[in-house]
Amino acid sequence: MTTTTPLPATTGQAPSPQLTGRLRVVLAVLLVAQFMLAVDFSILNVALPAIGDDLGFSLGGLQWIATAFALCAAGFTLFFGRIGDLAGRKRIFLGSLALLGVASLAGGLAPTPEILILARVAQGLATAAATPAGLALLTTSFPEGPLRQKALGLNGALMSAGFTAGAVLGGVLTDLLSWRWAFLINVPVALAVLLAAPAVIAESRPAGRPRLDLPGALSVTLGLLGIVYGLTQAGEHGWTHPLALTGLLAGAALLVVFHRVERRAAQPLVPLHVLRRPTVAWGNLLGLLAFVTETSLVYLLTLYLQKTLGFSALAAGLSFGVLGLGTVAGGLLAPKVIARTSTATVLIGGGLLQTAATAVLLLMGGTSASMGLLLPATFLGGVGNMLVIVGFMVTATTGLPDHQQGLATGLASMSQQIGITMGTPIMSAIVTAAIGGVVTAGAVLHGVTVAIAVNAALVLSGVLIAALFLRPRA
Repeated sequence: MTTTTPLPATTGQAPSPQLTGRLRVVLAVLLVAQFMLAVDFSILNVALPAIGDDLGFSLGGLQWIATAFALCAAGFTLFFGRIGDLAGRKRIFLGSLALLGVASLAGGLAPTPEILILARVAQGLATAAATPAGLALLTTSFPEGPLRQKALGLNGALMSAGFTAGAVLGGVLTDLLSWRWAFLINVPVALAVLLAAPAVIAESRPAGRPRLDLPGALSVTLGLLGIVYGLTQAGEHGWTHPLALTGLLAGAALLVVFHRVERRAAQPLVPLHVLRRPTVAWGNLLGLLAFVTETSLVYLLTLYLQKTLGFSALAAGLSFGVLGLGTVAGGLLAPKVIARTSTATVLIGGGLLQTAATAVLLLMGGTSASMGLLLPATFLGGVGNMLVIVGFMVTATTGLPDHQQGLATGLASMSQQIGITMGTPIMSAIVTAAIGGVVTAGAVLHGVTVAIAVNAALVLSGVLIAALFLRPRA
């Protein structure tokens, strides 16, 4: 087994330092912004049919409302993480939130499909810039140890809860008001953060001013765009579709180019010695698996609730409120468990809890009596998933100096956003293959069950990775 650098021991520490009044305000401002960014990933999912009817989207064009956002949010994260290191993370954070507010206003008032798609592109770019900048401000505002673990725990809880809340909020706003409010709700929130943040958040940037590795930035950005595009096409058309294969192969080739560029660059975008750190490499892989599994499980259960049990979109969305409560509980619990044990223990224990809760869903049937199984399982799965997410965030950003926190949080944000983006297409392709074109309640249940089994296996693989490569040495 590979020998790895031990994670920092936390057992037996002195009493944890307390948050000061200023740090509480900093934490609140950053958490509100990150929650809003997470909501944007899912708030339009339920509203897509209404948007299509209102603006006249074609059936094929409708998926670009989600894809345009996902491509930019996942593809440009690492690039903007380094731009934040160069230009100042506070400046990038505020600028991207201003862009998000303007783009949300444009999307809410959009009279044509073209303007709405452009608004989603701008929202995705704003998210790609704001997420790593916000995380870097969080990690540099709080010293490594209990305070940072608590801040990352709350951040992880609200981000995961935001993804779930987006599904609920999108259904409520679309049913009670209009799909346009799924965009417009961002405007006052972004404005409030922009008014509060300049006075309480200090600028953060490395002491040195490295040059931008443009070949590395272009190759990794285009490579990620290719991978994400290929995955979205695979989810819609299948893994053998020419567009899916072209995107995946081109993306993989560009990522190979990126690796070669980084080996030769004088000031690389991602220094390879950082990627070789076990905490960075394995931590980010665990984060990728955590977001792939839980966000795609929401998609699978949405199919089950609507296609098998016959729930409305609003009722299905409200059912995920239990999952949201589980993620919040897990986020509050994680820093306490890390302080009493270790980060590796949280990763392994949380993964085992999520695996068990996901596997239980294999027993779901074709009647509403299965809700008695689904609701507690999703709550416990949310707790386990959030333990893993907080453990991943702490692991992937621990032991690196402040001048590399933009890189560390950029990598963590990239893992998170690619995981959110790729989970649903992967599970969608599995369901499509399993049902073989038959869309009856029983066939959908079978397809969802097969995909849930794969989902549980992916979570268990993360447990094995944490146990083998991230255990602290005796």
